[in-house]
Amino acid sequence: MTKLFFTSESVTSGHPDKICDLIADSILDEAIRQDPYAHMAVEASIKDELIMVFGEATTTAKIDYETIAKNVLKEIGYNEDYKVITKVTTQSSEICNAVNRDEVSAGDQGIMFGYASNETESLMPYAIDAAHRLAKRLEDVRRNDARLQPDGKTQVTCEYEDGKFKRIDTIVVSTQHTKDITQEELKDLIMNEVIKPVIDASDVDENTKYLVNPSGSFVLGGSFGDSGTTGRKIVVDSYGGYAPIGGGCFSSKDPTKVDRSAAYYSRYVCRNLVANGLCDKVQIQLSYAIGEPNPISVNINTFNTGKVSDEELLDIVNKNFDFSVANIIKELDLRKPIYKTTTNYGHFGKEYLPWEQFKKLNY
Repeated sequence: MTKLFFTSESVTSGHPDKICDLIADSILDEAIRQDPYAHMAVEASIKDELIMVFGEATTTAKIDYETIAKNVLKEIGYNEDYKVITKVTTQSSEICNAVNRDEVSAGDQGIMFGYASNETESLMPYAIDAAHRLAKRLEDVRRNDARLQPDGKTQVTCEYEDGKFKRIDTIVVSTQHTKDITQEELKDLIMNEVIKPVIDASDVDENTKYLVNPSGSFVLGGSFGDSGTTGRKIVVDSYGGYAPIGGGCFSSKDPTKVDRSAAYYSRYVCRNLVANGLCDKVQIQLSYAIGEPNPISVNINTFNTGKVSDEELLDIVNKNFDFSVANIIKELDLRKPIYKTTTNYGHFGKEYLPWEQFKKLNY
C-alpha cells in the first residue's frame, strides 16, 4: 500500500495578485465587449494605493483604464483612494502580422497542459477543488460579515492510498479581519460558517487538522500588506500542482494568445475523455509556434488508467477535436466578454464555462 500527501491552495479576490488579475480581465472584457477582435495583453501591478496598468492593445475599443481599475477595487471591497498610472501601447506589428494571416495563428510560442480526474464531480483533483470551494465560501461569508476583510487564502492537504483519495489531512484558512474580532471568535466563525458547510464530513476524521489564521493577527492585507501583479497565481488558476503548468498565465490575454485559449481547449479535451469513460485521469500537453495555426505537438498521458492505450486514445482525440487556433476560438466561442468569470477560484471546474461542457465522442 502506497500512501502519499498532496496539497493545493486557493486565494480570495482580495489577494493582491488576484486584484491585478481581475483588473486585467475586466479590461479585456471591456475591449471584447466593444471589439470582439481586440488584441489585448494589458496587465496590472499594485502596491499600497498605487496601481500600474501597462501592456499592449490593438483595438478600436475606447477603454478608460483608470476607471476600470478603481471600480475593480471597489467591487472587491477596498475603498481607499487609489492612484492609477497607465502605460499601454499598440501591439507589435510583427506579432500582429503573425497572428492575422489567412488562417488565425498562434500569437506566441508556448506549451500548455490540460488535466482531468474522476475523483470529484467537477473532474478536478480533490485538493484544488476543495481549496477553491473553501475560498469561495470565505468570500461569500466575508461579504456578509463586516469583521472579515477581502484578503484570504485556503489550503487543503489530502491523503492518498494507492493513488486514490482517502481523506483530508489538513485544512488551512487565513483571512484578513478587523481589529474587533478575537482569534477565538474568528476560529469559531471560520469552522462553522466556512469549513463545515463546504467539506463533506465523510472526507475528514478525528485526525484531520484545522489551522485558522496560524500566523495570528491578519489586519493589514491586500495591497497594503503585500504587492500584487497579474499572472502570479498560475498554479492556483490551473490544477493546484497536480499537473505541470505551461509557460504563461491566463488573465489579460485575448483568445489568440494560446497560453490561454489552448490551455482552455486542452482542459476541454481532457474533461471529455474522462466524462466519456475512456480513462480515470488524463493529462495533455500541447505546443505551438508563433504564426502557426496548428500545434506542433500533442502528448497524452493517462497514467495507466486508460480503457485503451494512450496511442489509441490520441487517435480518438484527433478524430473528435481540432486544435487549430481558429477552431478553438470558434468551438469555445471565446470572442465574448466572459473572462471576469474565470479570474477567481480557478479557470477550470466551473460548470458554466464553455470548456467545461460535455461532448459525446465518436470512437
